[in-house]
Amino acid sequence: MIDIDTKVDIKIDIEDWSSKRVTVIGAGVSGTALALLARGLGAEVFVSEERNALAGDVAERLRNANIEWETGGHSDRAFEADTLLLSSGISPGAFCVREAERRKVPVMGELDFVAPRIEGRIVGITGSNGKSTTTALSGHILQKMGFKTGVGGNIGEAASLFTREPFDYVVLELSSFQLHWAHHLKSAVGVVTNLAPDHIDWHGSYENYVAAKAKLLSLQDSDGWSVVQDRDCQALRLEKFGRTVVLSWSEKPKNGTAGHIFMGKDLAVLRLEGKEHPLFRYDDTTLLGRHNLENVAMALAAARLLDVVVSDAREVLTDFSPLAHRCELVAAVDGVTYIDDSKGTNVAASVTALTSIEGRKIAILGGKGKGEDYEALAEAVVKEADAAVLIGAEKNRIEAALKKAGFANTHRAADMEMAVHLARKLARPGMVVLLSPACTSWDMYESYKKRGEHFRAVVRGLES
Repeated sequence: MIDIDTKVDIKIDIEDWSSKRVTVIGAGVSGTALALLARGLGAEVFVSEERNALAGDVAERLRNANIEWETGGHSDRAFEADTLLLSSGISPGAFCVREAERRKVPVMGELDFVAPRIEGRIVGITGSNGKSTTTALSGHILQKMGFKTGVGGNIGEAASLFTREPFDYVVLELSSFQLHWAHHLKSAVGVVTNLAPDHIDWHGSYENYVAAKAKLLSLQDSDGWSVVQDRDCQALRLEKFGRTVVLSWSEKPKNGTAGHIFMGKDLAVLRLEGKEHPLFRYDDTTLLGRHNLENVAMALAAARLLDVVVSDAREVLTDFSPLAHRCELVAAVDGVTYIDDSKGTNVAASVTALTSIEGRKIAILGGKGKGEDYEALAEAVVKEADAAVLIGAEKNRIEAALKKAGFANTHRAADMEMAVHLARKLARPGMVVLLSPACTSWDMYESYKKRGEHFRAVVRGLES
């Protein structure tokens, strides 16, 4: 089992790094931004990248800042430092971390270095699914209400970039990887959209994964708020934390907390301190699926907990576009709706898409697996779909799970073109063709985005 806390804790000194030697591990988006921030604070910075080359213009940006680097692994030079700064995604079991511990070089995560330097109230959002949409929604709402708001973290701009100027609010999507290393993050509102098994290989167990998510709720301002699903309270051990609002579709939540987001028949309401605050009517948003109604409710509740009152939700939500490849409407062809949920890269995400979107479905499933069990996926397909089209490396395992659940209408496709054309033949008017693979894309595509873009291109070809 992986220890939730890092073995080397260090005091955060946000004033003087001018005499420090800092090695940044990783030269991706967050690592590059970390290196430039540390250099701007006067540190002597070295970047160590495991990959064999730097992406895009990273080399030029580092060179212009007088930052040296290495690629292809971590040499002795990487550990000649006062502090090792970890970009997001570096595992506690990684060689560089273990070697730093052996050499007694302090290790610091991205958030501990960045968060104390952010001038503005932080809204932290994490969860197994829906965190990107909820982050983008929260930022959109606060911006529409006239506040200077930064939006990024695990999506868009790296957290380090929000240290350059003051903000009213900074909304950060935070991964379990980032939160694992966090000790000094202070959020005004922390949102956990939902919990489901994910990244178990990184964390070592589901319990460790949940503990990382729960760190967001423990690392709060003294007057901070938490927003969570009622069903996740026990796993998060919510009794340890401060003021909490729970979301449920029941009139009375199972867990007694300070507030309640009640998802009614057609209206979401925040019940807080004996008062009811209507959040939005479901027809105020064009986002698809019951899960997106929860995302909207959590984002609006977070704003209300910041004392930002949204009196007309429709006006605020009307120009919010769904994030690409997250239950995104592509087209309607011959009475059949095609939806791109390529971001559905785990079982829980695809189950949510299948059960949240109305209508009978033809499901396109498969890709490179994460070692998950497909029983829950099979149960959702049995209830929601008339047929399943299977692609990628996991098609055998998914087909076996479907047959075990009594679902026989499966079809194999060699590629996306074949999958879409098969789905078109199987679908009847009024049905939905849903790409929600429950797997990563890495066996066929470099990213879920490329997979979704290919799906969209094939679907749009059907219209011509």
